[in-house]
Amino acid sequence: ASMGGSQIWLEPNEQMSVHDLLKAAATASANDAVVALGEHISGSEDAFVGKMNQRASELGMKNTTFINATGLDADGHLSTARDISLMSCALLEHPSISNYSTIWMDSVRDGKTQLVNTNKLIRFYEGATGLKTGTTDGAGCCLSASATRDNLSLVAVVLGAENSNDRFGAAKGLLDFGFANFEMVETPVADPPLNPLTVKGGTQGAGSLKPLPPIGILLEKGNPAEIVQEQEIAPSITAPFEAQTPVGTVTLYKEGIVLAQYPLVTSEGVSEMSISFAINMFFNELWDMK
Repeated sequence: ASMGGSQIWLEPNEQMSVHDLLKAAATASANDAVVALGEHISGSEDAFVGKMNQRASELGMKNTTFINATGLDADGHLSTARDISLMSCALLEHPSISNYSTIWMDSVRDGKTQLVNTNKLIRFYEGATGLKTGTTDGAGCCLSASATRDNLSLVAVVLGAENSNDRFGAAKGLLDFGFANFEMVETPVADPPLNPLTVKGGTQGAGSLKPLPPIGILLEKGNPAEIVQEQEIAPSITAPFEAQTPVGTVTLYKEGIVLAQYPLVTSEGVSEMSISFAINMFFNELWDMK
């Protein structure tokens, strides 16, 4: 309560749903809502910040240190455009985020408190899906902007702009450049087709494979060069093993540059050959010969 900065004006002992707190945080940058959520999850803001830093490390945000849950200026509270882009992409993997990041206007407290999104691109940029603004004296005007067109999703991060219009203009320019120059295409099927893999010491002598390709591949427009595939597959696999066991990779190249690499896995598991199974199989074969 009464923490200053952008807030939803929470009062001591007030109750508000998680849904409304998320709306307030995502739409109106409500610092008090963020702290309330952090305290609910971890018991205290400090404990929640510890989880934030742990997750940042897992995402490879090498130049980020969180000191608080709000992003308000604090000694040692630091990040970079690259790190924020990693965080933004990870957040966008959760489809429900768009329920909040695309709100333009809404309300809480049964309509008594109005919310207006601080991210103007939500209303004025085609395909905008979010994501978040931030403004402090130390950081300037900042924005992580996301948008999707024709199955291509992009994130543009702008830090340290002198004013709000500059950050929106810069983010719009970055997104425009991305949509104008790149496209998402379907991943080519594995070529040549995948042959069964030899199984050693198993209840069957061969096992089928399946690829786990990415949904699509990012390509530069206007470059017709052919996509080249390279398969690396183990010569055999020893039982027992489970379904989805990695046995190789497919790497896609274009003009010598790696576009994507995805795994080849077993379609089903195979049990280890036991003496009893071998005897049963032997007598079954004798019976079939009659």
